[in-house]
Amino acid sequence: MSIINSSSPDKDLIQGCCRGERAAQQELYTRYSPRMFAICLRYSEDYHQAEDLLQEGFIKVFRHVSGFRSEGSFEGWLRRIFVNTAIEHHRRKHHLYPLVEVLNTEMEIQDKGVLEQLAADDLMDMVNSLSPGYRTVFNLYAVEGYNHKDIADMLGISEGTSKSQLARARVILQKKVEQQQFRVGYLSDYQGQESASETGKLKSGTLNVREKVRKTGHHRAEAVDGGS
Repeated sequence: MSIINSSSPDKDLIQGCCRGERAAQQELYTRYSPRMFAICLRYSEDYHQAEDLLQEGFIKVFRHVSGFRSEGSFEGWLRRIFVNTAIEHHRRKHHLYPLVEVLNTEMEIQDKGVLEQLAADDLMDMVNSLSPGYRTVFNLYAVEGYNHKDIADMLGISEGTSKSQLARARVILQKKVEQQQFRVGYLSDYQGQESASETGKLKSGTLNVREKVRKTGHHRAEAVDGGS
């Protein structure tokens, strides 16, 4: 039996968890909970719900860790468990309000790069403000990288519904961006230098949408974990 500490490789933690060792379980939780909590936050309506998803996800991890076959990254395996846990929760909670295809030929995004111009914090806040259905499809497609067929299978909807929900989410986000840019521009007439820095914040992001949302969620999760 190897001694478990913060420098132990993942394979030692995995083997220890397979044997039910509490030290290995605790170190695995400490190492990965901030990143997994960031995933939970993206699919939750509040921090308490995200905490519930985190606990439920780690229960599944410890229960099924022996099924990890080292055929890919361990973190990728963990991510799939937590995304699936969040989706299961979404389907249980929103089964009375199924996602439907939105037929609207005017849902055209004028500037498809508009989201990538946002600072990461602004983008994260806007995504979290979407309704559960739009937010879930947007996160699965734009952040997790699933295609519409996978999303349709996960949510029990058609591919057309997945595509229309994503299109609608993007339109809503674009409108939020335009509103924020308008407010920044309006304030610049009165606040000079202050608004210039805010405008810089809006347009300074260089990461793509997926990287921004993942990294911002991770940092926020670490901040919450550090303050608890």
